[in-house]
Amino acid sequence: MRKQLQAKIVLLFCALCWAFTAPAQLHRYVDPLIGSEGLGNVFIGPSCPYGMVKPGPDNDVASNSGYAADPAKPIYGFSQLHVSGTGGGPKYGNVSVMPFSGDLESIEQESVKSDEQVELGYYSVVLQKWGIQTEITTSDRAAFYHFAYQPEKAKAIKIDLGKFLGEPAIANPDAREAQQFVGSEIEIVSETEVRGYTRIRGGWNNGSAYTVYFSAVFDQPFTGFATWKNGELFPGQKMQIDSGEKTGALLSFGSSSDDLQLKIGISFLSPMKARANIDNEIPHWNFNQTLDENREKWESNFARVEVDPDASDELKTMFYTGLYHTMLMPVDRTGENPNWENKGPYYDDFYAIWDTYRSSSPLITLLTPSRQIDIVNAMLQIYKRDGYLPEARSGNCNGRTQGGSNAEVVIADAFVKGLQGINYKLALEAMLKDATVPPGGNEEKEGRGGLTDYNRLGYVSTNFVRAGNRTLEYAYDDYCLAIVARGIKRKGEYWRFIAQADNWQNLWRDIEDHGSRGFIMPKDARGNWVDSIQCDASNGRISYIPYTPVAQDWPICVCWWCGFFYEASSWEYSLSVPHDVAKLVEKSGGKEAFRKRLDTLFDKKLYNVANEPSFLSPNLYHWIGRADLSNERIHQIIDENFNSSRSGIPGNDDSGAMSSWLAFHLIGLYPNAGQSYYLINAPYFEKTVIHQENGNDFVIQAKNFNPKNKYIQSAKLNGNDFPKAWLEHNDIVVGGTLILEMGPAPSSWGAALPPPSKSDQEL
Repeated sequence: MRKQLQAKIVLLFCALCWAFTAPAQLHRYVDPLIGSEGLGNVFIGPSCPYGMVKPGPDNDVASNSGYAADPAKPIYGFSQLHVSGTGGGPKYGNVSVMPFSGDLESIEQESVKSDEQVELGYYSVVLQKWGIQTEITTSDRAAFYHFAYQPEKAKAIKIDLGKFLGEPAIANPDAREAQQFVGSEIEIVSETEVRGYTRIRGGWNNGSAYTVYFSAVFDQPFTGFATWKNGELFPGQKMQIDSGEKTGALLSFGSSSDDLQLKIGISFLSPMKARANIDNEIPHWNFNQTLDENREKWESNFARVEVDPDASDELKTMFYTGLYHTMLMPVDRTGENPNWENKGPYYDDFYAIWDTYRSSSPLITLLTPSRQIDIVNAMLQIYKRDGYLPEARSGNCNGRTQGGSNAEVVIADAFVKGLQGINYKLALEAMLKDATVPPGGNEEKEGRGGLTDYNRLGYVSTNFVRAGNRTLEYAYDDYCLAIVARGIKRKGEYWRFIAQADNWQNLWRDIEDHGSRGFIMPKDARGNWVDSIQCDASNGRISYIPYTPVAQDWPICVCWWCGFFYEASSWEYSLSVPHDVAKLVEKSGGKEAFRKRLDTLFDKKLYNVANEPSFLSPNLYHWIGRADLSNERIHQIIDENFNSSRSGIPGNDDSGAMSSWLAFHLIGLYPNAGQSYYLINAPYFEKTVIHQENGNDFVIQAKNFNPKNKYIQSAKLNGNDFPKAWLEHNDIVVGGTLILEMGPAPSSWGAALPPPSKSDQEL
């Protein structure tokens, strides 16, 4: 009996150990529908981490993700390429497939949906018109479909190469930000394979034409087919060559009771490469195996961060979905570059770095630095071949700058955080190109618009659009350039650009608004402040509106892209000096005046939670020794604006920008991108463990953690008192434990040692 009891105890102990150490199924905490309603614009279909193929339902050609939650809008197809969370004009929506039942008589097939099921790596829906269940999963470069038809119903599939997102009305075929059809071609290769391509241009980045090649392989032969061109069906004709008209195919598979499966490979090089992507990634017909492989890829990424298992399911869902959204873009197209040789990493769909440099790139750096090294190297290859670093890029084409040349911040962030395997001399060359050579043309595609003004006057004048945020962002870009120049011992460039990092002060005007003094305001090329802007002309009279710190000239008076600031007011942008907050505090009138200024920003609703320029603003209390106030604002913002519902993201997710902001703050850290430290705030988890690629673990532990204890009283790093409310990246890299002692009232922790600022350092 004793031996049996001992054996049972051993078995129980082993079982408990296994339960403790067994890998959690973290993917079950991901809900791709968070942000699918409201302003989020997220993609809801399956994808691998940074996956090239993103198959999903399309029921709204004007939607950036192809998807509208409105159940009354019918699905017209499932296309293979999408972006996530973006605003502006749509992109992609290429190679649309649609199952249906019936004869091959019409290319117009659509159905309302029911029984929609969305999980990580998996999408399922029933098309009510025919009772067809469509299931989708994916590898990196090939999509896997499973179709279940009603018994005795004729099985058919449409492949439509003329469908895409953002197609303009016939009356305005060249509409700005719209996509336009260029050409397509389709070929019936055998009784189980169809291949071809679709060529589209335009979209949000106003890009040149890009070509998406495909190969579609079925698990059973089709019994009949018809191809079409320009809406005319040609039964039995195997090929429609490219003559600048829309093409496609209808395929019938009889009415057997067997389900139908389809694999679609995508390539930017050729249809044969698309077929090779299928053969390399999904050489079988096991749908569940592909789904499991997809989830294993995600698990390996999610496992980098282990949060308190006792945290609520809602918090864990918000956190891991935030990681998920951050890892959808940019897209890994290594080996799929049609414009130059494929010898190194290649990424596309930087959509846009203006959105993602603040928190998305730093989160990738923290969790998977090897990935970020590849991304930066891809950016440098784009510079070598296209002449400029990307700001917004999609469809293998640079296009659109929203403010600064923000690749500089991404490069500096990698440099100061010690990422190896990047040619920083080449990187500095690319940064200098941005900072010294005007891009020409409409000055939107790449580089720095208004650079002639900026380098001559020290600011961008009202002769150029977006002069306010361009001046601010160029000043920070110059700071980032200077830091890299200093690090590789280029002293001449360092001294020039560290001085230019103060250029934001050239638009600082000593005026008062809402009780605060000093704002970034417009100035003309002669150095005169501009007090009013033209808004309209009617009945022969020109009307003007006064330009104040709360003025919004777009889109009422000028186009969305044509205002003094892009998507924000001076109240928001005047706080956007991430490299020299100490100087900003001084120019605002000192610590007490700056506190009142921040309080006004939030209390008077001048802060816009959906605006990337305001991402750092809640943390600015750190620089006046009041980390407790940063903590209050951050928790207020999250509690009021983020949740796990379908409208749980308060603005466009912008390629994971909003989601990464949330994920960082949930674990109690936030980066000042381009610099080497993180600001520390009260976390939402009692314990977080970051399992790093180098094998070291970093633990954030909140002691006395409960809803009443909202404030950090003190901190210890690896057993030593840690009085700073900011943490160096290297402190995390070497591993260790940060213990935060929590309490119910504000404390003076962090007051004595504010975060770094340019004006406080000997540079």
